[in-house]
Amino acid sequence: MTPQLFSLAFLLALIVSLVLRVWLALRHLRHIQAHRSAVPAEFGAHIELAAHQKAADYTCAKTHLGLAELAASTVLLLAFTYGGLLKNAAAWSMQIDPASGYLAALALFACVALIGFIVDLPFGLYRTFVLEARYGFNQMSWQLFLGDLLKQGLLTILIGAPLLLAVLWLMTVMGEYWWLYVWLFWLVFNLLVLLLYPTLIAPLFNKFTPLDNPELKARIEALLARCGFRSSGLFVMDGSKRSAHGNAYFTGFGAAKRIVFFDTLLARLSPPEIDAVLAHELGHFKHRHVWQRIILLAALSLAFLWLLGLLIGQPWFYAGLGVSIAAQTTQGIAMALILFSLVLPIFTFPLTPLMSHISRRHEYQADTYAASQTQAADLINALVKLYRDNAATLTPDSLHSLFYDSHPPASLRIAHLLKY
Repeated sequence: MTPQLFSLAFLLALIVSLVLRVWLALRHLRHIQAHRSAVPAEFGAHIELAAHQKAADYTCAKTHLGLAELAASTVLLLAFTYGGLLKNAAAWSMQIDPASGYLAALALFACVALIGFIVDLPFGLYRTFVLEARYGFNQMSWQLFLGDLLKQGLLTILIGAPLLLAVLWLMTVMGEYWWLYVWLFWLVFNLLVLLLYPTLIAPLFNKFTPLDNPELKARIEALLARCGFRSSGLFVMDGSKRSAHGNAYFTGFGAAKRIVFFDTLLARLSPPEIDAVLAHELGHFKHRHVWQRIILLAALSLAFLWLLGLLIGQPWFYAGLGVSIAAQTTQGIAMALILFSLVLPIFTFPLTPLMSHISRRHEYQADTYAASQTQAADLINALVKLYRDNAATLTPDSLHSLFYDSHPPASLRIAHLLKY
Protein backbone atom coordinates (compact mmCIF):
# COMPACT_ATOMS: atom_id res chain seq x y z
CA MET A 1 0.00 0.00 0.00
CA THR A 2 1.19 3.52 -0.74
CA PRO A 3 1.09 6.38 1.81
CA GLN A 4 -1.34 8.26 -0.43
CA LEU A 5 -3.78 5.33 -0.58
CA PHE A 6 -3.70 4.75 3.18
CA SER A 7 -4.15 8.48 3.81
CA LEU A 8 -7.15 8.50 1.47
CA ALA A 9 -8.67 5.46 3.22
CA PHE A 10 -8.21 7.07 6.63
CA LEU A 11 -9.72 10.41 5.58
CA LEU A 12 -12.65 8.66 3.93
CA ALA A 13 -13.33 6.60 7.07
CA LEU A 14 -13.06 9.76 9.19
CA ILE A 15 -15.53 11.67 7.00
CA VAL A 16 -18.03 8.79 6.92
CA SER A 17 -17.90 8.35 10.71
CA LEU A 18 -18.27 12.11 11.26
CA VAL A 19 -21.26 12.39 8.94
CA LEU A 20 -22.92 9.38 10.56
CA ARG A 21 -22.29 10.63 14.10
CA VAL A 22 -23.67 14.08 13.35
CA TRP A 23 -26.68 12.70 11.47
CA LEU A 24 -27.55 10.35 14.33
CA ALA A 25 -27.20 13.17 16.88
CA LEU A 26 -29.45 15.49 14.87
CA ARG A 27 -32.07 12.72 14.51
CA HIS A 28 -31.90 12.19 18.26
CA LEU A 29 -32.36 15.90 18.99
CA ARG A 30 -35.30 16.26 16.59
CA HIS A 31 -37.06 13.18 17.96
CA ILE A 32 -36.72 14.24 21.59
CA GLN A 33 -37.91 17.77 20.86
CA ALA A 34 -40.89 16.45 18.86
CA HIS A 35 -42.02 14.37 21.89
CA ARG A 36 -41.16 16.91 24.59
CA SER A 37 -44.69 18.21 25.09
CA ALA A 38 -46.29 14.96 26.28
CA VAL A 39 -45.30 12.12 28.60
CA PRO A 40 -45.54 8.71 26.89
CA ALA A 41 -48.84 7.08 27.83
CA GLU A 42 -47.26 4.12 29.64
CA PHE A 43 -45.44 6.52 32.00
CA GLY A 44 -48.19 9.12 32.42
CA ALA A 45 -49.26 7.89 35.86
CA HIS A 46 -45.74 7.94 37.28
CA ILE A 47 -43.76 10.77 35.67
CA GLU A 48 -44.88 14.39 35.64
CA LEU A 49 -44.67 16.52 32.49
CA ALA A 50 -42.10 18.79 34.15
CA ALA A 51 -39.81 15.81 34.88
CA HIS A 52 -40.25 14.53 31.30
CA GLN A 53 -39.35 17.93 29.86
CA LYS A 54 -36.35 18.20 32.17
CA ALA A 55 -35.11 14.83 30.88
CA ALA A 56 -35.63 15.97 27.28
CA ASP A 57 -33.72 19.22 27.84
CA TYR A 58 -30.95 17.45 29.78
CA THR A 59 -30.50 14.86 27.03
CA CYS A 60 -30.43 17.55 24.34
CA ALA A 61 -27.86 19.55 26.29
CA LYS A 62 -25.63 16.47 26.63
CA THR A 63 -26.01 15.74 22.91
CA HIS A 64 -25.01 19.29 21.97
CA LEU A 65 -21.98 19.02 24.24
CA GLY A 66 -21.12 15.69 22.62
CA LEU A 67 -21.16 17.34 19.19
CA ALA A 68 -18.81 20.05 20.42
CA GLU A 69 -16.47 17.39 21.84
CA LEU A 70 -16.63 15.51 18.54
CA ALA A 71 -15.56 18.64 16.67
CA ALA A 72 -12.69 19.30 19.08
CA SER A 73 -11.44 15.69 19.00
CA THR A 74 -11.53 15.68 15.19
CA VAL A 75 -9.52 18.89 14.97
CA LEU A 76 -7.03 17.48 17.49
CA LEU A 77 -6.72 14.23 15.52
CA LEU A 78 -5.96 16.10 12.30
CA ALA A 79 -3.56 18.39 14.16
CA PHE A 80 -1.67 15.41 15.57
CA THR A 81 -1.37 13.76 12.16
CA TYR A 82 -1.43 16.04 9.13
CA GLY A 83 -0.95 19.20 11.20
CA GLY A 84 2.50 18.05 12.32
CA LEU A 85 1.80 18.12 16.06
CA LEU A 86 3.03 14.56 16.57
CA LYS A 87 6.09 15.24 14.44
CA ASN A 88 6.96 18.27 16.56
CA ALA A 89 6.33 16.35 19.78
CA ALA A 90 8.69 13.62 18.55
CA ALA A 91 11.37 16.21 17.77
CA TRP A 92 10.99 17.69 21.25
CA SER A 93 11.24 14.29 22.93
CA MET A 94 14.43 13.57 20.97
CA GLN A 95 16.05 16.57 22.62
CA ILE A 96 15.41 14.99 26.00
CA ASP A 97 16.89 11.65 24.96
CA PRO A 98 18.94 11.96 21.73
CA ALA A 99 19.57 8.20 21.73
CA SER A 100 15.81 7.74 21.18
CA GLY A 101 15.55 5.40 24.14
CA TYR A 102 12.85 4.77 26.69
CA LEU A 103 13.00 8.28 28.12
CA ALA A 104 12.23 9.80 24.72
CA ALA A 105 9.33 7.39 24.29
CA LEU A 106 7.86 8.25 27.70
CA ALA A 107 8.29 11.95 26.97
CA LEU A 108 6.40 11.53 23.70
CA PHE A 109 3.54 9.72 25.44
CA ALA A 110 3.47 12.40 28.16
CA CYS A 111 3.36 15.20 25.60
CA VAL A 112 0.46 13.63 23.69
CA ALA A 113 -1.44 12.89 26.92
CA LEU A 114 -0.92 16.44 28.19
CA ILE A 115 -2.20 17.99 24.96
CA GLY A 116 -5.25 15.72 25.03
CA PHE A 117 -5.87 16.63 28.67
CA ILE A 118 -5.71 20.37 27.91
CA VAL A 119 -8.22 19.99 25.07
CA ASP A 120 -10.60 17.84 27.15
CA LEU A 121 -10.44 19.90 30.35
CA PRO A 122 -12.82 22.73 29.30
CA PHE A 123 -15.45 20.16 28.34
CA GLY A 124 -15.07 18.37 31.68
CA LEU A 125 -15.40 21.66 33.55
CA TYR A 126 -18.45 22.67 31.55
CA ARG A 127 -20.10 19.27 31.99
CA THR A 128 -19.58 19.26 35.75
CA PHE A 129 -20.05 22.87 36.80
CA VAL A 130 -22.48 24.13 34.16
CA LEU A 131 -24.51 21.34 32.56
CA GLU A 132 -24.80 18.99 35.55
CA ALA A 133 -25.28 21.92 37.93
CA ARG A 134 -27.99 23.46 35.72
CA TYR A 135 -30.08 20.29 36.03
CA GLY A 136 -29.43 19.81 39.73
CA PHE A 137 -27.04 16.86 39.58
CA ASN A 138 -23.62 18.26 40.40
CA GLN A 139 -22.57 18.01 44.04
CA MET A 140 -18.85 18.36 43.42
CA SER A 141 -16.83 21.24 44.82
CA TRP A 142 -13.87 22.81 43.08
CA GLN A 143 -11.58 21.36 45.73
CA LEU A 144 -12.89 17.84 45.10
CA PHE A 145 -12.65 18.29 41.33
CA LEU A 146 -9.03 19.43 41.53
CA GLY A 147 -8.25 16.70 44.06
CA ASP A 148 -9.62 14.07 41.68
CA LEU A 149 -7.50 15.46 38.85
CA LEU A 150 -4.40 15.30 41.03
CA LYS A 151 -5.09 11.72 42.12
CA GLN A 152 -5.82 10.63 38.54
CA GLY A 153 -2.59 12.26 37.37
CA LEU A 154 -0.52 10.55 40.07
CA LEU A 155 -2.12 7.17 39.30
CA THR A 156 -1.42 7.68 35.61
CA ILE A 157 2.25 8.30 36.35
CA LEU A 158 2.66 5.59 38.99
CA ILE A 159 0.82 2.90 37.02
CA GLY A 160 0.92 4.13 33.42
CA ALA A 161 4.65 4.84 33.17
CA PRO A 162 5.82 1.37 34.33
CA LEU A 163 3.10 -0.22 32.18
CA LEU A 164 4.29 1.63 29.08
CA LEU A 165 7.91 0.80 29.81
CA ALA A 166 7.04 -2.89 30.11
CA VAL A 167 5.09 -2.83 26.81
CA LEU A 168 7.89 -0.98 25.00
CA TRP A 169 10.47 -3.44 26.36
CA LEU A 170 8.41 -6.43 25.19
CA MET A 171 7.94 -4.87 21.76
CA THR A 172 11.69 -4.24 21.53
CA VAL A 173 13.12 -7.58 22.66
CA MET A 174 10.51 -10.24 21.87
CA GLY A 175 11.04 -10.34 18.14
CA GLU A 176 8.40 -11.04 15.52
CA TYR A 177 5.77 -12.30 17.97
CA TRP A 178 6.06 -9.40 20.40
CA TRP A 179 2.29 -8.79 20.02
CA LEU A 180 1.51 -12.13 21.65
CA TYR A 181 3.71 -11.38 24.68
CA VAL A 182 2.25 -7.87 25.01
CA TRP A 183 -1.25 -9.32 24.86
CA LEU A 184 -0.51 -11.84 27.61
CA PHE A 185 1.02 -9.10 29.76
CA TRP A 186 -1.93 -6.78 29.10
CA LEU A 187 -4.41 -9.53 29.96
CA VAL A 188 -2.72 -10.30 33.28
CA PHE A 189 -2.51 -6.60 34.09
CA ASN A 190 -6.24 -6.05 33.47
CA LEU A 191 -7.21 -9.05 35.59
CA LEU A 192 -4.97 -7.75 38.36
CA VAL A 193 -6.65 -4.34 38.18
CA LEU A 194 -10.08 -5.99 38.44
CA LEU A 195 -8.87 -7.82 41.54
CA LEU A 196 -7.26 -4.81 43.24
CA TYR A 197 -9.55 -1.97 42.15
CA PRO A 198 -12.27 -2.45 44.82
CA THR A 199 -9.88 -2.34 47.76
CA LEU A 200 -6.91 -0.24 46.60
CA ILE A 201 -8.01 2.22 43.89
CA ALA A 202 -11.72 2.96 44.37
CA PRO A 203 -11.27 4.04 48.04
CA LEU A 204 -8.91 6.78 46.86
CA PHE A 205 -11.90 8.58 45.34
CA ASN A 206 -14.88 7.50 47.43
CA LYS A 207 -15.68 6.38 50.95
CA PHE A 208 -17.08 2.85 51.25
CA THR A 209 -18.85 1.91 54.45
CA PRO A 210 -20.49 -1.43 55.32
CA LEU A 211 -24.27 -1.44 54.90
CA ASP A 212 -25.62 -0.75 58.41
CA ASN A 213 -29.36 -1.24 57.85
CA PRO A 214 -30.05 -4.62 59.53
CA GLU A 215 -33.43 -5.16 57.86
CA LEU A 216 -32.18 -4.31 54.38
CA LYS A 217 -29.00 -6.30 54.94
CA ALA A 218 -31.05 -9.38 55.92
CA ARG A 219 -33.19 -9.04 52.78
CA ILE A 220 -30.14 -8.73 50.57
CA GLU A 221 -28.33 -11.65 52.18
CA ALA A 222 -31.44 -13.81 51.65
CA LEU A 223 -31.47 -12.77 47.98
CA LEU A 224 -27.75 -13.57 47.65
CA ALA A 225 -28.34 -17.00 49.17
CA ARG A 226 -31.17 -17.70 46.70
CA CYS A 227 -28.95 -16.63 43.79
CA GLY A 228 -25.89 -18.54 44.98
CA PHE A 229 -23.77 -15.37 45.05
CA ARG A 230 -20.93 -15.01 47.53
CA SER A 231 -19.36 -11.61 48.11
CA SER A 232 -16.79 -10.07 50.40
CA GLY A 233 -19.30 -7.56 51.73
CA LEU A 234 -22.14 -5.09 51.16
CA PHE A 235 -21.01 -1.47 50.95
CA VAL A 236 -22.50 1.99 50.58
CA MET A 237 -20.56 4.52 48.48
CA ASP A 238 -20.81 8.26 49.12
CA GLY A 239 -21.75 9.02 45.52
CA SER A 240 -23.75 12.04 46.69
CA LYS A 241 -20.58 14.05 47.25
CA ARG A 242 -20.08 14.17 43.48
CA SER A 243 -23.48 13.70 41.86
CA ALA A 244 -27.17 13.26 42.58
CA HIS A 245 -27.34 10.33 40.14
CA GLY A 246 -27.95 6.91 41.70
CA ASN A 247 -26.72 3.43 40.86
CA ALA A 248 -25.62 0.05 42.21
CA TYR A 249 -23.01 -2.42 40.99
CA PHE A 250 -20.77 -5.28 41.98
CA THR A 251 -17.07 -5.15 41.32
CA GLY A 252 -14.05 -7.44 41.43
CA PHE A 253 -14.10 -11.18 40.96
CA GLY A 254 -13.36 -14.31 42.97
CA ALA A 255 -13.04 -13.67 46.67
CA ALA A 256 -12.74 -9.92 46.03
CA LYS A 257 -16.33 -9.48 44.75
CA ARG A 258 -18.20 -6.78 46.62
CA ILE A 259 -21.64 -5.23 46.18
CA VAL A 260 -21.79 -1.44 46.18
CA PHE A 261 -24.84 0.82 46.52
CA PHE A 262 -24.75 4.56 45.91
CA ASP A 263 -26.13 6.36 48.94
CA THR A 264 -28.39 8.28 46.55
CA LEU A 265 -29.95 5.02 45.38
CA LEU A 266 -30.70 3.80 48.91
CA ALA A 267 -32.37 7.14 49.69
CA ARG A 268 -34.81 6.86 46.77
CA LEU A 269 -35.85 3.22 46.53
CA SER A 270 -37.87 1.00 48.86
CA PRO A 271 -36.29 -2.25 50.14
CA PRO A 272 -38.18 -4.45 47.59
CA GLU A 273 -37.06 -2.13 44.79
CA ILE A 274 -33.46 -2.28 46.01
CA ASP A 275 -33.76 -6.08 45.99
CA ALA A 276 -34.95 -5.97 42.39
CA VAL A 277 -32.13 -3.66 41.25
CA LEU A 278 -29.57 -5.88 42.95
CA ALA A 279 -31.16 -8.98 41.40
CA HIS A 280 -30.63 -7.37 38.00
CA GLU A 281 -26.94 -6.91 38.77
CA LEU A 282 -26.77 -10.50 40.00
CA GLY A 283 -28.32 -11.54 36.69
CA HIS A 284 -25.18 -10.28 34.97
CA PHE A 285 -23.17 -12.49 37.31
CA LYS A 286 -25.44 -15.51 36.80
CA HIS A 287 -25.20 -15.26 33.02
CA ARG A 288 -21.44 -14.70 33.24
CA HIS A 289 -21.71 -11.43 31.35
CA VAL A 290 -18.61 -9.99 32.99
CA TRP A 291 -16.49 -12.92 31.84
CA GLN A 292 -18.07 -12.82 28.39
CA ARG A 293 -17.08 -9.19 28.06
CA ILE A 294 -13.57 -9.88 29.34
CA ILE A 295 -13.17 -12.70 26.79
CA LEU A 296 -14.57 -10.53 23.97
CA LEU A 297 -12.28 -7.62 24.82
CA ALA A 298 -9.33 -10.01 25.14
CA ALA A 299 -10.05 -11.43 21.67
CA LEU A 300 -10.40 -7.94 20.16
CA SER A 301 -7.20 -6.71 21.81
CA LEU A 302 -5.32 -9.76 20.49
CA ALA A 303 -6.60 -9.05 16.99
CA PHE A 304 -5.68 -5.38 17.23
CA LEU A 305 -2.18 -6.10 18.55
CA TRP A 306 -1.64 -8.62 15.74
CA LEU A 307 -2.73 -5.92 13.27
CA LEU A 308 -0.34 -3.44 14.84
CA GLY A 309 2.39 -6.07 14.45
CA LEU A 310 1.72 -6.03 10.70
CA LEU A 311 1.66 -2.23 10.48
CA ILE A 312 4.55 -1.30 12.72
CA GLY A 313 7.25 -2.00 10.12
CA GLN A 314 5.39 -0.43 7.17
CA PRO A 315 6.70 3.03 6.15
CA TRP A 316 3.36 3.87 4.47
CA PHE A 317 1.59 3.60 7.85
CA TYR A 318 3.63 6.48 9.25
CA ALA A 319 3.92 8.55 6.08
CA GLY A 320 0.20 8.16 5.36
CA LEU A 321 -0.54 9.86 8.69
CA GLY A 322 1.93 12.70 8.26
CA VAL A 323 4.79 11.22 10.29
CA SER A 324 8.28 10.19 9.22
CA ILE A 325 10.29 8.27 11.81
CA ALA A 326 12.56 5.24 12.08
CA ALA A 327 10.23 2.44 13.17
CA GLN A 328 13.01 0.31 14.63
CA THR A 329 13.83 2.85 17.37
CA THR A 330 12.11 2.85 20.75
CA GLN A 331 10.61 6.23 19.92
CA GLY A 332 9.41 4.83 16.60
CA ILE A 333 7.66 2.00 18.44
CA ALA A 334 6.05 4.57 20.74
CA MET A 335 4.95 6.58 17.70
CA ALA A 336 3.36 3.45 16.20
CA LEU A 337 1.40 2.85 19.41
CA ILE A 338 0.18 6.46 19.48
CA LEU A 339 -0.80 6.53 15.81
CA PHE A 340 -2.57 3.20 16.09
CA SER A 341 -4.55 4.35 19.14
CA LEU A 342 -5.54 7.54 17.29
CA VAL A 343 -6.80 5.92 14.08
CA LEU A 344 -8.21 2.65 15.44
CA PRO A 345 -11.48 4.22 16.76
CA ILE A 346 -12.14 5.63 13.29
CA PHE A 347 -11.85 2.27 11.54
CA THR A 348 -13.68 0.34 14.28
CA PHE A 349 -16.60 2.78 14.55
CA PRO A 350 -18.84 0.43 12.48
CA LEU A 351 -18.55 -2.09 15.34
CA THR A 352 -20.39 0.29 17.70
CA PRO A 353 -23.94 -1.00 17.02
CA LEU A 354 -22.75 -4.61 17.41
CA MET A 355 -21.24 -3.91 20.83
CA SER A 356 -24.37 -1.97 21.82
CA HIS A 357 -26.56 -4.89 20.72
CA ILE A 358 -24.57 -7.35 22.84
CA SER A 359 -24.88 -5.05 25.86
CA ARG A 360 -28.64 -4.58 25.41
CA ARG A 361 -29.11 -8.33 25.10
CA HIS A 362 -27.27 -8.75 28.39
CA GLU A 363 -29.55 -6.17 30.00
CA TYR A 364 -32.67 -8.04 28.88
CA GLN A 365 -31.23 -11.28 30.26
CA ALA A 366 -30.41 -9.61 33.58
CA ASP A 367 -33.93 -8.16 33.77
CA THR A 368 -35.43 -11.59 33.11
CA TYR A 369 -33.31 -13.08 35.87
CA ALA A 370 -34.32 -10.30 38.27
CA ALA A 371 -37.99 -10.98 37.50
CA SER A 372 -37.44 -14.65 38.38
CA GLN A 373 -35.87 -13.85 41.75
CA THR A 374 -37.94 -10.82 42.80
CA GLN A 375 -41.17 -9.18 41.73
CA ALA A 376 -41.05 -7.75 38.22
CA ALA A 377 -43.30 -4.92 39.40
CA ASP A 378 -40.63 -3.87 41.94
CA LEU A 379 -37.99 -3.63 39.23
CA ILE A 380 -40.39 -1.66 37.01
CA ASN A 381 -41.08 0.77 39.84
CA ALA A 382 -37.36 1.11 40.55
CA LEU A 383 -36.55 1.74 36.90
CA VAL A 384 -39.26 4.39 36.56
CA LYS A 385 -37.88 6.18 39.63
CA LEU A 386 -34.32 5.97 38.28
CA TYR A 387 -35.37 7.23 34.84
CA ARG A 388 -37.18 10.14 36.49
CA ASP A 389 -34.55 11.02 39.08
CA ASN A 390 -31.60 10.65 36.67
CA ALA A 391 -33.44 12.64 33.96
CA ALA A 392 -33.06 9.83 31.42
CA THR A 393 -35.12 10.51 28.32
CA LEU A 394 -38.14 8.29 27.73
CA THR A 395 -38.25 9.11 24.01
CA PRO A 396 -34.86 8.46 22.39
CA ASP A 397 -34.61 8.22 18.61
CA SER A 398 -34.85 4.52 17.77
CA LEU A 399 -31.93 4.50 15.33
CA HIS A 400 -29.69 6.52 17.66
CA SER A 401 -30.58 4.12 20.48
CA LEU A 402 -29.94 1.09 18.28
CA PHE A 403 -26.52 2.43 17.41
CA TYR A 404 -25.29 3.71 20.77
CA ASP A 405 -27.35 2.66 23.76
CA SER A 406 -25.95 -0.01 26.05
CA HIS A 407 -29.38 -0.31 27.74
CA PRO A 408 -32.73 -0.81 25.99
CA PRO A 409 -35.03 2.25 25.80
CA ALA A 410 -37.31 2.63 28.80
CA SER A 411 -40.51 1.65 26.96
CA LEU A 412 -39.02 -1.56 25.53
CA ARG A 413 -37.37 -2.54 28.78
CA ILE A 414 -40.52 -2.13 30.81
CA ALA A 415 -42.63 -3.87 28.15
CA HIS A 416 -40.25 -6.80 28.44
CA LEU A 417 -40.67 -6.88 32.23
CA LEU A 418 -44.47 -6.65 31.99
CA LYS A 419 -44.46 -10.15 30.48
CA TYR A 420 -43.55 -11.41 33.96
